Amino acid sequence: MKRRGGWLAGPYVVWMVLFTVIPMMLVVYFAFTGEDGRLTAGNFARLLDYGAVFGRSLGLAAISTAVCLLIGYPLAYVLSRESEAVRKSAMLLIMLPMWVNMLLRTYAWMSILENTGLLNQLLSAVGLPTLRIINTSAAVAIGMVYNYLPFMILPVLTVMLKIDKPVIEAAQDLGGNQATVFKRVIFPLSLPGVLSGITMVFVPSVSTFIISRLLGGGKTLLLGDLIEMQFLGNTYNPHLGSSISLVMMIIVLISMALMNRFGEGEEEVVVL
Repeated sequence: MKRRGGWLAGPYVVWMVLFTVIPMMLVVYFAFTGEDGRLTAGNFARLLDYGAVFGRSLGLAAISTAVCLLIGYPLAYVLSRESEAVRKSAMLLIMLPMWVNMLLRTYAWMSILENTGLLNQLLSAVGLPTLRIINTSAAVAIGMVYNYLPFMILPVLTVMLKIDKPVIEAAQDLGGNQATVFKRVIFPLSLPGVLSGITMVFVPSVSTFIISRLLGGGKTLLLGDLIEMQFLGNTYNPHLGSSISLVMMIIVLISMALMNRFGEGEEEVVVL
């Protein structure tokens, strides 16, 4: 039966080869070659000139991930304790913006944060000083949090809903108050969802370019913007762009591996 059904995987294999394996091979080829086609490591040496961009991208991604965790975890905890009807309604409100194209959502934030936008109009109406947020790193971070917050809430909520109520009741019967039960039972059991959410937010945040271009106004250059400039901008250099892409993929893979490693360790602690 396995041999007879093996051909069903054919379309998947073809898809992976055409759109994953071959593009990856091209990225590696361009990253390690120069314009003359010879092997060189000069492309990676030039990355030292963009250390500030790497630092800014990783820093904003880390800040956005931390804010998403601070907002998403308490919200997921509250929703996990609500009735199913309330939970479904809340999830509908959380997921509703995701039905709109990301570009349109980011344009909406431009109209909110710009100097004459809705936020400053509201502040002026109540007699408060206006804020200059648009075209700053803060605006980029706000855009990241808004767009990727659902990716933090969903995995955390899913894991919390899978926690057996008898486990919580047993902890309460043993004398644990609400804070102790959360610290010793709920939080450790929810860590796999937290680690998954951190990965799902950090990875797209570190590679985004639409949000930084629109809300940062080109003043907050991130890795995604830098890569796009090498392939589509006036400074066309696919070799440098490929080397940046390869380094960024390595950073993402290392981050995912660390999260998986911590997740395995936490699962062992909980079992013990």
